[in-house]
Amino acid sequence: MDCIFCKISNGQAPASFVYEDEYVFGIMSLDQPNPYKVLVIPRVHIENIYDLSESEAARIFQVTVKVARAIREASGCDGLNLVQSNGRAGQQEVFHFHLHLIPRFLGDDIFLKWQYTQIERDELNRMAEEIHSKARDWKYS
Repeated sequence: MDCIFCKISNGQAPASFVYEDEYVFGIMSLDQPNPYKVLVIPRVHIENIYDLSESEAARIFQVTVKVARAIREASGCDGLNLVQSNGRAGQQEVFHFHLHLIPRFLGDDIFLKWQYTQIERDELNRMAEEIHSKARDWKYS
């Protein structure tokens, strides 16, 4: 497998680590739209969010919260974006799950400009019910 995140996890490629344990690691992103951007990544190769187990997702997010707090302390940022992409249509470029933590500063004007389209409440309710009906199990285990 030619996965850069697997190579980093196995010590075969360099990275600037901000956090690591046996399941998850956090590294400085090579792409820095704002200073202190970090990627949080599971050590095992998991392609996308759909393939995460609930326990893997919980561990990743527990680490994400710790790293986010440390980024805030280190950078003095005013806010933070979490960005996570899945599949080519979702603009995923490295097909190993990873979560971008992007510090934000008032007036930085970096990306995340979305087109907002208001939808009627009935349609929102219909979509919500459809999503709810497709869930296998809403209980946390």
